[in-house]
Amino acid sequence: MTRFVVVGGGIVGLAVAHRLMIDRPGDQVTVLEKEAGWAAHQTGHNSGVIHAGVYYKPGSLKATLCKAGSASMVEFCREHGLAYDICGKLIVATDTEELPRLHDLHQRALANGLPARLIEGAEAAEYEPHVAAVAALHVSSTGIVDFGAVCRKLAELLTAGGADLRTGTEVTGVVTRPESVVVSTTAGEFVADVLINCAGLHADRISRLAGVPTPVRIVPFRGEYYELIPQRRDLVRGLIYPVPDPQFPFLGVHLTKMIDGSVHAGPNAVLATAREGYSWSRVSPRDVWDELSFRGLWALGRRHYRYGLTEVARSLSKKRFAASLARLVPELTATDIVRAGAGVRAQAIRPDGGLVDDFLIVEADRQVHVLNAPSPAATSSLEIARHIVSRLPVDAVR
Repeated sequence: MTRFVVVGGGIVGLAVAHRLMIDRPGDQVTVLEKEAGWAAHQTGHNSGVIHAGVYYKPGSLKATLCKAGSASMVEFCREHGLAYDICGKLIVATDTEELPRLHDLHQRALANGLPARLIEGAEAAEYEPHVAAVAALHVSSTGIVDFGAVCRKLAELLTAGGADLRTGTEVTGVVTRPESVVVSTTAGEFVADVLINCAGLHADRISRLAGVPTPVRIVPFRGEYYELIPQRRDLVRGLIYPVPDPQFPFLGVHLTKMIDGSVHAGPNAVLATAREGYSWSRVSPRDVWDELSFRGLWALGRRHYRYGLTEVARSLSKKRFAASLARLVPELTATDIVRAGAGVRAQAIRPDGGLVDDFLIVEADRQVHVLNAPSPAATSSLEIARHIVSRLPVDAVR
């Protein structure tokens, strides 16, 4: 029997534990989560989109695992009776200057084997009557789901399968021995033959605790959302995205129908003052020091400071936020939106200031560390799990 300890109770950690239970029956699986419940951070604060995989470099882990993950996530929901909707997505060019980038995105989508069509503005209006588009890319395989509900189902399946699920259990130390890995926590020690770190916002810290040097630093970016008031939800039928500008690090604000019928708008992206900083008032001195002492963040700031200032201004001004949405749907005004909370993206950054574009999974003796798994990690989670478990040595036993 092999003893596996998975750190992190978001969707990636739970998916890894579930895959272990399927592929390695008879082994012991323990999941450690520091919060009182599952999906407390990135998983529980995202927009619920089942991504198709349009944006990612062909052949990358993101591209391959997102496409496969989209299909397996839908199959998981069907099998377990979870609500989902394959509503499709429009990526909208609002002026002719964006057309070359839209065409490039179309070519990337085709290279990734996705059902994507370039359409004129008139056809875009058939999908989204209130959109402003000179042209658009329609991606039919994009959908929506409640990833929190997916996590609850995974936890239920794990419990039924005999896994040991521990909430309220924060990792405080890791010692690797020749024959095992000893994980110290606020609830005692756990001995593992293999440690799998899926700690998201704290993944680099767990890696360092375990004595595995990480080439990157997790830097938290807060994404703030608004939602449309109920009387204006009819302005959006599905998902409406802008054409991304490759010189900027994030996609830009967009409109997303949620599985409960609400419509969320956002997110913007501002540097958070805590790894779990869901508002400007949440400040962690330790996390701020981590950010300010990291030369990679200063290099990123020099490269994108104008973009960053724009995002901060939009964070502080509802009127600016609404104006960004009105580029996509001109009828939207500041009176049509209300605050809807925020999420924090765990973005791995290299010392030279470059964002890590792909999923980053580092393997060491008796250890696996998932060091970069922001969006589309929720979509890809079942396939990230399959990828990790398939690479584990068969003879990793006590």
